[in-house]
Amino acid sequence: MKKIKNQNQLLKKALFVGEKYALNRGYKHFDPTDSHKQKIEAIYRLLVQDKLIQPLAGDQENELNFKHKLVIWISKQLPADHELLK
Repeated sequence: MKKIKNQNQLLKKALFVGEKYALNRGYKHFDPTDSHKQKIEAIYRLLVQDKLIQPLAGDQENELNFKHKLVIWISKQLPADHELLK
C-alpha cells in the first residue's frame, strides 16, 4: 500500500465529511463515546453500501485498509487545487 502525502490530515477530513454524509443519510449521530476505530468502520461500510467506494476483500478488512480507502475516497472528492493534495 502506497503512503499518501498528508494522509493523517486527509483521514481527518474524510471522517468529518463522512460524518456529515451519514447524518444526511439518516444516521442518528456518532456518540462521543464511539471510538475512532468504530467511526472509521461505520463510515467505510456506509460508503460501500452506497457504492461510493469499492469493498475490500473479506480477508483484507482491517482498520489500516479502511483508513486507506477513506483517504483515497476523500482525495477524489476534493478539488485538484486543494491544499491537502499538494
